[in-house]
Amino acid sequence: MDHSLVTTNFQLDGYRIVKSMGVVRGIIVRSRSVFGNIGAGFQILFGGNITLYTELCEQTRRDAFELMIQHAEAIGANSVIGFRYDATEIMAGVSEVLAYGTACVVEKV
Repeated sequence: MDHSLVTTNFQLDGYRIVKSMGVVRGIIVRSRSVFGNIGAGFQILFGGNITLYTELCEQTRRDAFELMIQHAEAIGANSVIGFRYDATEIMAGVSEVLAYGTACVVEKV
C-alpha cells in the first residue's frame, strides 16, 4: 500500500472512497530490556532527550503502523483513513501501541 494513502483525515483529496471495509489495526506489545533501562538511566542523569527510549518508541510505532497496513492489504484495501495511534501501559515497563483506522478502497477522481 502506498503510505501516502494513509491519512488522519476522513477523506483523501483527489480520491473517491469506493468502499469502506471497516476498522483495521496493528498491535505491538513491547518491554524495555534491562540493558536499555541501564543505558537510559545514564542518559537521565544528564537530562535531555533519552534517545534509547525515543528509538524504542519510534520503532514500536513504526511496527504497529506496518502491521495495520498489512491488515488493510489482507482484506483488499488500498488506503486507510481516520488513522490514529493509542498507547497503554499494561504493567510497569510493558506497553501496548495500537495503530488503527478505517480501511477503504479508493480511486483517483
